[in-house]
Amino acid sequence: MTKFLLATVALAALIGGSASADDKVFPAKLTGQAILPANTVVPAPADAPAFLKTSGKFTTADRKRTDALATLPGKDGARITDVKLPLDGQPVQGFSGIKTMADGTFWTLSDNGFGSKFNSSDSMLFLHQMKFDWATNKAEVVKNVFLSDPNKIAPFPIVTEATETRYLTGADFDIESVQPVADGFWLGDEFGPYLLKVDTQGRLTDVIATTVDGKLVLSPDNPLIQLPGNPAAKMPVFNLKRSGGFEGLAMAKDGSKLYGLLEGPLYKDDGQVEQADGKTAIRVIEFDVASKKWTGRSWLYPFADKGAAIGDFNMIDASTALVIERDNGAGTKDKACADSKQPKPDCFDVPAELKRVYKIEFNDANVGKAVRKIGYIDLMNIQDPDNKKKVGSVAGVYDMPFVTIENVDVIDATHIIIGNDNNLPFSAGRAVDKADNNEFSVLEVGEFMSAK
Repeated sequence: MTKFLLATVALAALIGGSASADDKVFPAKLTGQAILPANTVVPAPADAPAFLKTSGKFTTADRKRTDALATLPGKDGARITDVKLPLDGQPVQGFSGIKTMADGTFWTLSDNGFGSKFNSSDSMLFLHQMKFDWATNKAEVVKNVFLSDPNKIAPFPIVTEATETRYLTGADFDIESVQPVADGFWLGDEFGPYLLKVDTQGRLTDVIATTVDGKLVLSPDNPLIQLPGNPAAKMPVFNLKRSGGFEGLAMAKDGSKLYGLLEGPLYKDDGQVEQADGKTAIRVIEFDVASKKWTGRSWLYPFADKGAAIGDFNMIDASTALVIERDNGAGTKDKACADSKQPKPDCFDVPAELKRVYKIEFNDANVGKAVRKIGYIDLMNIQDPDNKKKVGSVAGVYDMPFVTIENVDVIDATHIIIGNDNNLPFSAGRAVDKADNNEFSVLEVGEFMSAK
């Protein structure tokens, strides 16, 4: 009977295929770490208007202006963090995309500011060139590039419209992903969603609307959407949830194509979200760099059962890529609230469970279909036998219990870099009452990188 059962199981495996990639986990080992303190703030440029010399002035629930520095507590739900707003300067925070450079530095970027279009009008958009000392665990900001629109490229009025410098803010765009190129940077935006291009000085050169299957992709934050004058009229059409735009932006190895990965699924005409393999799916959309046009090709990325969003996206080679996938939880289960529906200041109401980096494959053969998920590494269970971590509570293990982990890229054939977005001053996943630092870590993942 045992032999018969084993044979039956083997036959079923052959018929049904191999185990799902959502079940195929590869080992990861921490080999280096650098930490940038949460409350890292830099002065606004000297030529910026006085309005931008401080930030976070509109972060109360009613968005009422608050000028007195450090008088508004940062909050993660019911929990109060140790960083207060407004800030004297501009925060180097919210790292939301990273790219490894040949000189050993990394380009990254801060996203729109304080979490929404409506509270970030005094948050400047800027990119950062970073250098990490893995021996001393130090993260250094080598250079900041503040974004501006002196040539009036944005197709709508910007916050600093009346100024000479026309610096861009988090009420103009929500930049979430970056690809450095010889003449500047390509950036993925969530508000439009738009594909943006800036030059090496951060000056806007292109704002490109997004299309899929010949149809505009519009989020409710798209600045060109207008509410109807009559409340009985049909509401404006948008087909993407707020904060569902380009969280990921990858570039082909030959530089000819960009691949924008939406964070949220598109809504179809019947009001249902797109699916692939029976699961909610988001789009990878192909863009031709030379012509500056969408090619019309796209792929579907299906979420895991508990997956809710992606965090970053970068190519490994011509057809495989890294994607961060996550749930919306934060913190560890050992400090979970007794009742998740009654959150308290001293516990995590919804602890982190699914924090992963997937390896995916997409190519000519599966255009219009689901990408192939090859497998993943578990960011809640990274091996640390050499005690490289500077934070964490479990011996021999490094974990990333952050709500948003939004930085991943290849370093070499066996190593990747990973980093969190600390949503300063709101995210507290490492401790219940302290704003998360920016943790950048090198992981050894040779088996994962070579998986087919």
